[in-house]
Amino acid sequence: MISGIQRRKSEAIEKGTSLGRDAWLRLRKNHLAMTSLWFFVAVVVICFLLPTSSFVPDPNVTFPELQSKPAFSKATSVGGVEVYYLLGSDHLGRDIFSRILYGGRVSLAVGFLATAVSLTIGVVYGALSGYIGGKTDAAMMRVVDILYALPFMIVVIILTTYFGNNLWLLFVCIGAVEWLTMARIVRGQVISLKNQEFVEAARSLGLSQWRIVFRHLIPNTIGPVIVYTTLTVPAVMRLEAILSFLGLGVQPPDASWGSLIKEGADRMASDPGLLVYPAIIFALTLFSLNFLGDGLRDALDPKSSKD
Repeated sequence: MISGIQRRKSEAIEKGTSLGRDAWLRLRKNHLAMTSLWFFVAVVVICFLLPTSSFVPDPNVTFPELQSKPAFSKATSVGGVEVYYLLGSDHLGRDIFSRILYGGRVSLAVGFLATAVSLTIGVVYGALSGYIGGKTDAAMMRVVDILYALPFMIVVIILTTYFGNNLWLLFVCIGAVEWLTMARIVRGQVISLKNQEFVEAARSLGLSQWRIVFRHLIPNTIGPVIVYTTLTVPAVMRLEAILSFLGLGVQPPDASWGSLIKEGADRMASDPGLLVYPAIIFALTLFSLNFLGDGLRDALDPKSSKD
């Protein structure tokens, strides 16, 4: 009986942990990062799930006779349709709350999908450059330096102007110019890892170069990649908002947070709510992602923490 108790105690003491679990425990202690995480999750869930309910009206339905209604107002259209405006209506009688939710879908989708494009290009390019090394690495990095010298905004504007304002093209255009920093980060990590023991063991077992890169090196760069991804999403969303503000992003009657801010800025004097509501939710979402990125950096790399 005593030996059984001692054995269970020994197993409890010897129970190990993982890097991911340790990082999660450190992240949970960062209250600002956790608050940002739950806020961002709530924004994503609300934007993607709430519009599926009957509570949220169609964002493109217009009631010109009900334009510029204040928040928390209820009105009846000429056709006898009863409408409740949680955040008021715009100059065409469209529900502002509904347009913010549907606009959030577009902005978040651009942020996620364009970041996925930049993540794929940057990780693969940086890993291959760092692993191959030598003149190939030097040539690949000079390409990155040349692209760094080009103004990103001008490149995206040229691409969207030449190929049109297709939403899927917007994902590709933004993602295709946001991968450079990711490539450099992954390259640096691979250079520091490629001569370590686990890579030498993989080579001695006769594994192919591609398998070593994609099965052993890239998974070991996941920490910095996750941190930079959380910072890339808000950067992409800002870029989409700027393009929409310039009229090169999402086209009416569809909306994104950027286009809603543009509409609000045009009518700020007569109806400030058109600008204030989407600007607040957009700013809070970007802040939450930046705070979450800082928290993940400290959780995955305790040496960088100021504590």
